[in-house]
Amino acid sequence: MRDFRTLSVWQKSHLLALSIYNSTASFPKEELHGLISQMRRSVSSIPTNLAEGCGRNSQSEFAHFANMAMGSASELEYQLILAKDLGFVTDQIFKEQSNKVTEIKNMLTSLHQKVLADS
Repeated sequence: MRDFRTLSVWQKSHLLALSIYNSTASFPKEELHGLISQMRRSVSSIPTNLAEGCGRNSQSEFAHFANMAMGSASELEYQLILAKDLGFVTDQIFKEQSNKVTEIKNMLTSLHQKVLADS
């Protein structure tokens, strides 16, 4: 069992979750059960899956949850594009958050490969 809080990718994904929660607070209220909810679920799923994977007993299970986190990051990547195209976020916020998603996806890829190699 690992302490998920020591993973750099968990720390970065947690900070991204805070950023997404803050930026979606200004979205139109009619998006509360739409894009706001989807983005918040996607972004919170990244560190949540890492935490769950760290609590599992095998490397293969950990790799599975790291892969699930990657799927959530990819969902968020599209949702950010949609939010930008709908005018819900500025170009600057879009770039900042998209860069963070890309960085997290790269880190997740490396983590997944390392965990598989260690199993």
